[in-house]
Parts: sequence; C-alpha cells; structure tokens
Amino acid sequence: MVNTYKTTLIADAGGTSTTWYLSPSHTFSTYGINPFQQSEEDIFNLVHDFRQASLDKPEMPRVSAIRFYGAGCTPEKIGTVKKALSQAFEGTVEDIEVHSDLLGAARGLCGTSEGVACILGTGSNSCLYDGEKIVQNTPALGYILGDEGGGAVLGKMFLNALLKGRLDKTVADAFYEEYGMNQAAIIERVYRQPLANRFLASFSKFISEYRSNPTVNCIIKENFTNFLNNNVKPYNCKRLNFTGSIAFHYAEILREVAEQNGYEIGKITQSPLEGLAEYHKK
Repeated sequence: MVNTYKTTLIADAGGTSTTWYLSPSHTFSTYGINPFQQSEEDIFNLVHDFRQASLDKPEMPRVSAIRFYGAGCTPEKIGTVKKALSQAFEGTVEDIEVHSDLLGAARGLCGTSEGVACILGTGSNSCLYDGEKIVQNTPALGYILGDEGGGAVLGKMFLNALLKGRLDKTVADAFYEEYGMNQAAIIERVYRQPLANRFLASFSKFISEYRSNPTVNCIIKENFTNFLNNNVKPYNCKRLNFTGSIAFHYAEILREVAEQNGYEIGKITQSPLEGLAEYHKK
C-alpha cells in the first residue's frame, strides 16, 4: 500500500557529506553538495540518484516540501541548487527552499531565540542570530583564506607540521605507516587534484587518535583559538553554540579552549538536523 503521508525533506549539506532527514527512522547520507565546487548538473545527478535509491519506494513517506541548508549557498548560488533540486524532484515537489548552512545552524541550535551559532565541520562559519535572521557574520573565506577551526584547516596545519618536522617521531611514523604517502604524494593530492578540502579534512580521524600527544594537541588548540579570535570575537558575545563533526568529536578540547578564552559553550551537536526538525514542525 502506498503511503500518502506528507512530510518535509530537510537537508544539511556540508563539504564532505549531506544528511537528508525525513524522520528519525528515515535519515540518509550522500556525498557533500557545494555549488562552488560542483556544477548544477553534478548536483542534479547526485540528488536524482539519491531520490531513486532511497525515496522512490512505496513504503516511504511522500515528500511534499524540501528545506535545503548547504555550504556555499550564498545568494548568488542559491538558484543553482534550487534548480538542480527542482529538476531532480520534477513533477513531485514544488515547495522548495534553499538556505545557507549557517542559517540552518542558527535555526537548529537557537530555534527562535537569539544567540551565536558556529559551524565546525569540513569548513567553518559563525553568525550572530536574532531569533529570525542572521544579523552579523564574519566571512568564512574557505580553507585557503579562512575556515579556521574546521577540519580542512586542521588537516592543513597537521600536514604542515608533519612535513616540516615539527611532530613527534611516534606520530609521524604512525602516519606514514597508515597512509603510505610521502611529501610528493601529499603535494600532488593537494595542489593537482580536485576537492583538496575533503582530502585535508579526512585526516581528522587520525589526528583525533593522537589528540593526547603534546604536538598534536597544540595544533588542535591553535586551530580552535584562531577560530575564536578571528571569527567569534567581533560578536562581543560570550555564550556560543556549535554544530558539526569537528565541534562534536573534539568537544572536550573545544570547551577547554573556549573557557581559556573567556567563553561559555551552550549546545554542541554533531548535526543541526534534530533542531531543524523541531523548528520546521513549528
């Protein structure tokens, strides 16, 4: 029997992965979506394949609306994503909204209350939110010019220390044994192949395993300190909320660094989706 229950599909799209939420029992993951890194056709193909594999089944709730929150969804790029979504769901869904991942983080973390919302995932971002809209934002600028605190910059800082001989030998040896990459291979992957940000962020798991090592711990703390000083300080607000894989998996160190810099942390979530589901119910 076909399920005719109508529901909203909520997407949280980052540089590495996209999570699609229909309900607590219907949550899916695909590759990341970012219109600055992918064409409209690339986004359409990814979403179309996801729809066919996961949603076009008799037992699935019928999608009646889409609320897409994504990295790179700036005003000039929202149209690209919305058109790709419209084409992928052509004939079935007309109620589609595309917003920045930052507004998604603010709504997911703060709901309708004012506060500071921060994203620490593959990249990073932050804003001052008044309960309805973003009223102040320090530009993230991407992993080359900015993105302090995020996974790509963490990986960049780690590889810099590795290749310049500033890591403990035990950590360096473990890295080369696990990845089998030399300096030339790393340079090739970063400078001559696409999606270097994902490559750099992929070392977060290894870095986390050695977080107690003094040389690695120092890099993690420096990354978070740079984020607070360069991105959050202008808001003149001492209570912060965080979402994203880096914030979640390094929560203990993040709280320590925040406290040392005079901040108090409220929420830390791996994803804003649970909060966004509550927000859109209202």
